[in-house]
Amino acid sequence: MSGDKTGTRAVVLGGSIAGLFAARVLADAYDAVLVVDRDVLTGVEGPRKHCPQGRHINGLLARGQLAMEELYPGITQEIFDDGVPTGDLAGHVRWYFNGRRLKQQVAGLTCVAASRPMLEKHIRRRTAALPNIAFREQHDILGLVTTADRGRVTGVRVQPLAEGGSEEILEADLVVDATGRGSRTPVWLEELGYQRVPEERKKIGLGYVTQHYRLLEDPYDGDLSINPVAFPGVPRGAIFTKTDGDRVELTTYGLLGDHPPTDQEGLYAWVRSLAVPDIHDALQKAVPLDEPVAFRFPTTLRRRYEELDRFPLGLLVTGDAVTTFNPVYAQGMTVAALGALTIRDHLHTGAAPIPAQYFRDLAREVIDPAWEMTNTVDLTFPGVQGERTAQVKAAQTFLKLVQKAATRDGAVTAAYMRGAGLVDTPDAMKRPAFLARVLWNVVMGAIEDRFRPGPGAASRTSADSRGENLVSAG
Repeated sequence: MSGDKTGTRAVVLGGSIAGLFAARVLADAYDAVLVVDRDVLTGVEGPRKHCPQGRHINGLLARGQLAMEELYPGITQEIFDDGVPTGDLAGHVRWYFNGRRLKQQVAGLTCVAASRPMLEKHIRRRTAALPNIAFREQHDILGLVTTADRGRVTGVRVQPLAEGGSEEILEADLVVDATGRGSRTPVWLEELGYQRVPEERKKIGLGYVTQHYRLLEDPYDGDLSINPVAFPGVPRGAIFTKTDGDRVELTTYGLLGDHPPTDQEGLYAWVRSLAVPDIHDALQKAVPLDEPVAFRFPTTLRRRYEELDRFPLGLLVTGDAVTTFNPVYAQGMTVAALGALTIRDHLHTGAAPIPAQYFRDLAREVIDPAWEMTNTVDLTFPGVQGERTAQVKAAQTFLKLVQKAATRDGAVTAAYMRGAGLVDTPDAMKRPAFLARVLWNVVMGAIEDRFRPGPGAASRTSADSRGENLVSAG
């Protein structure tokens, strides 16, 4: 392993969650790992200045929780012991799709309902506890240092943010870029004479607002979270979850430029327009703890490093610096954890990782399934531009059938959430027994709606009318 050599060092650019995960696996292979960031990292417990997402809900999918636990054994319980509530993502979350509530059933999917600062605090604490990891805080990252032929990265140029600080070169056997969506690696590569990194973008026009509350009455009835998901009829959604500090965290969102307001009265009116009344009713007996905060996310972004013909040795890219998913689906941190495990898989030979092999495996095994899943859902909204191939349309039809069946059958909900949580592969929902179960429930549901309308039909009608009102208003 690289760690068997004397004096080897890896430098991680970016001290957010993707960078911390990367540093953790690199610590097993290098004598020293240095994490560089613009922010103060050590001892910070609240949102960081250069991490605007820290003020909003950041979901960790079930597969992400498993990967985090693999990297830091025992960390999940440590987080729960710090006052973070938990539950099962299929059994203790009140999901609404197309305005209809899914049947709940425990599926073995651990939910870590931590705020972003709380989660980052624990991951950073465990990472910093490793004796060969250090942090270079409040430093700008200026660029890469390479060999004369530009075929290998040998370090990075950094400079303190403090006035009068001088530029410094940090030598490294491996540099990992975890600086997020704003990564400069594509620019640096072109400056070094490499081809432009192919990019795939999709405009979704997402905007969301977050606020925290103290509840005067508990509306959850044993659940952990209430999540009405946006759909074409009502392109507004929300996540209303218990979190640390005995607080409730609300993030509500809209697509294609239809964004929640940040004034209190306007925000309450927006929540009232959601497909179901649960959250609005709960907020009538809740005390705001802070001001509503907005965030805009215009496009998803995927950088196709796996398609490059050439790439310098000694450099890898991970996390949002490779792919920035629609944050509504909470895939970013999980993909970052899986990306770190992919880096680990390429450290076992004793030589430095070969970038082309790493990017190939990252794309095929980690990014492709998550990207295709969210692309399918995003393209159900008519205003989102993109190619709706026969394959995409078939996947959308199948997904709609699964969601319908899940309103009647908790086992379908459990399987669906295992797939959405990246625990199971998409093929798991193509097994004959599952397909038969879905079709049976869809048929029986249609018969019940036709001849014996009940609360489900009423809620669907209510959701449809809300959708018509929104479309008319738009």
